[in-house]
Parts: sequence; C-alpha cells; structure tokens
Amino acid sequence: MKQPKKEILDEKEKQKEIKINQKKRRFTKKIFIYIASLLVVIYTIYAIYLLIKQPTDIFTLEEGTLYSEETDIGYVIRDELVIQGENYKNGMEKIKSEGEKVAVNEAVFRYYTKNEKNLESKIAELDTKIQEVMANKTELPASDMKPLETQIDQKLLEISRINDTTKLQEYKKQINELITKKANIAGDLSPQGSYLKQLIEERKKYEKELNSGAEYVKSSKSGVVSYKVDGQEEVLKPTEECFSTLTKKYLENLDLKTGKIVPTSEENGKIIDNTYCYIATISNTEEAKNSQVGNKVKVRLPSGLEVLAEITYILQEEDDIVLILKIGKGVEELISYRKISFDLIWWSEKGLKVPNQAIVKQNDLSYVVRNRAGYLNKLLVNVKREGEKYSIVEPYDTEQLKELGFSNEEIISYKKISLYDEVIINPDLTKVEK
Repeated sequence: MKQPKKEILDEKEKQKEIKINQKKRRFTKKIFIYIASLLVVIYTIYAIYLLIKQPTDIFTLEEGTLYSEETDIGYVIRDELVIQGENYKNGMEKIKSEGEKVAVNEAVFRYYTKNEKNLESKIAELDTKIQEVMANKTELPASDMKPLETQIDQKLLEISRINDTTKLQEYKKQINELITKKANIAGDLSPQGSYLKQLIEERKKYEKELNSGAEYVKSSKSGVVSYKVDGQEEVLKPTEECFSTLTKKYLENLDLKTGKIVPTSEENGKIIDNTYCYIATISNTEEAKNSQVGNKVKVRLPSGLEVLAEITYILQEEDDIVLILKIGKGVEELISYRKISFDLIWWSEKGLKVPNQAIVKQNDLSYVVRNRAGYLNKLLVNVKREGEKYSIVEPYDTEQLKELGFSNEEIISYKKISLYDEVIINPDLTKVEK
C-alpha cells in the first residue's frame, strides 16, 4: 500500500530540519573550541610575560659568591738565568730533569764530546770482553765482589721501574760505574801483563779521553731547572726598568701566541726562581683605572687555580692600563708558558645571596621582607657587596647596631636574617608596616 504524498513531504522536511540543526550544533561546537583555544593561548602568553617580568615573588636565601672579574691576556715574567757552555753544537745530556731543584755550582747538564759515540762504542766492546774474562775467573775474592754485584742487581731492578729519561740515564751511569769498579778490582788482582789487565788499562784510556772532552755546565744560582728557552728571558725581566717599557704596543709586538708551550731547547737551559713570578696584562675597565700599586687581587690561572696577587706596577696610557701582577703560588705551572689567558678577580664576596629587587632602601638603611608561613617581617640587613643583579648580605651585630644609633630595646628585639629564609621580591614596605 502506497504512503500518502503529504506524509512523504513531511518526513523529508523533518530530515532536512535535523540536518540543519546538526550543522548548527557542529558550528557552535567549533566556535566554542576556537574561543577556548584562544583563551588558553592568551593566558599562556600572559603567564610567560609575568614570568619574564617577575620570575617569582619569593626567593630563598642560600650561600653564594659574587665576583667582579674580567678575562685578560697575560705575559709571564720570571727571574730566570739562561746557562750555556761553549760546545752547545755537540748536543747535550741532561743531568737535572725539567722542574728539578738545583743548588749553586751543581751540574745541570753536559755537552757531548766530538767522538763520544765512537768512544762509548769502544768502551762497551771492552766491557763485554772484560765481563767474559771475569766470568771465567773463579779465584776472585767474594768479599770484594759480592757487595758490588748486589748493588748492580739492585740498580737493574730499580731501572725497570723508571720512566723519566734523565733518571734513566743517571741509573745507567751508576751501573756502569759499579761495573767499572768491579773490573778495576779484578784487574788489580790480576798479574801484570795478563789479558784482563790489558783490557782494563785500555778501557781506562778511552774513559779518560771521554771525560776530558766533556763539558759540564753548572748553575750559578739556586732554583728550578728548565730547558724551555724562548729568547724572551732577557726581554721580559722582573726589573722596574723593564716594567717601564712594557706598553701595550711593545707587548703586542712580541708576537707571542696565547697558550703556546715554550719549546724545549737542545742547546741550553735556565735556572728559574720559583718563589714568585709576574704577569703583565692590559685592561681598560673602571677597576683597572681606579687601581693602585699595592692593591691585592686574585688571579685564576688556566688550570683553575686561584692565587693571591699584588699590583706592583702600573703604566697608564690613553685608554689602556698596563698592570704588573706579582704571584707567589702556581709559579711552576706557568714555566711552560710565556703568554696565557687568565681571569683577573678584582674582588669576591661570600655570604647570603639575595636579588637586588628584594632589597629596599629606607632612611639610608637596607631592608628585606621575610615571609615565614604567611607572616611578613621587615628585616634590617647589612649589604656587604652589591653586584649587577645580586648582593651579599648579612645581619648586623650588636656593635654595628649601636653605631647606627639603635637603642638597647631595639637591639634586643632585632630579628636577624638567616640561611633558607624566604624573602619577597619587590616588597611593599607600607603594607608590611600596617
């Protein structure tokens, strides 16, 4: 049976109306989502703005350190004496190793003789022959030989544990001396004209020739030995005459590379006074311009070691200041360098670190507002040192409060700031006082 035409039309109208309502709901939902998203974005931007403008309303006090420092280039000046002999072209054997202390008139190194390798080769051949002959001689007295053999065995054991080249050469020399002594005893006990006697006499002749041609270079002062010679030893000297010539242009014209290790010389060495050295530096900061001879500062060396320094000389130019700093520690670690990068610390202060925004001034006194469980207290603080963003503060002691004119009652009721206290950023003192 067919459905009436009117009913069919009504059904179509209903379906059409349903679709229209669904579209309206979807549109309304989209509008709501867009508005909500926009609000979230606006809130996020506002929160970020507030965070940048004022990161937090509360700051917890902790121990901290403030520095006023700058990174500079320094030229190392030492009291150093270059030592050199006549036969420096022959090559050298180091008797004292790098960094080893030496006394006055003590041998530091020696130059080889012209025929040293040939003579040493002949002596080595004779030593082999002497050892072979001695090994077959059973009549040698054990009382004379046994102590020497024990010393030789001990030295051979010790030499296996040594890595230092200079020390290794010294031990080899001692072993050769013990072997020679052993051979001489055997030669003295051998009959005149014997083969062993002839070998030992021949060895003595070569050894005498070797020693007579060697040139030993000795120290004329005590100090530390170094073989790092760069030719600046007579240019950068720790004298007032030298200091007066160290202008910015003069130092830059030395054409030295920052951080470059001074090469080791194979012709000479030097003796360094390791009790102190100087660093010449150029600065144009306000601290440098206001500095005076005798001022104490700190120097942070390339290794990170902080050492006390004293300004001993100031040369003022138009825009730059040349400072000569004297240090008494860390000298050894600068021996290998002539030009370094270092930190010049004008001052440093340790204590309770607080943002400058938390400090307010009132009647030439400094205050912070402490928040303790919601209770706000205005606390008087002593600002020891003020930096760009932070200050180091501490509570006043009784004597200081008396000097400020506080009464005994006020001193007794004085509340001190302490570690881990929470202070308000940008506080309103009028609200606290009310």
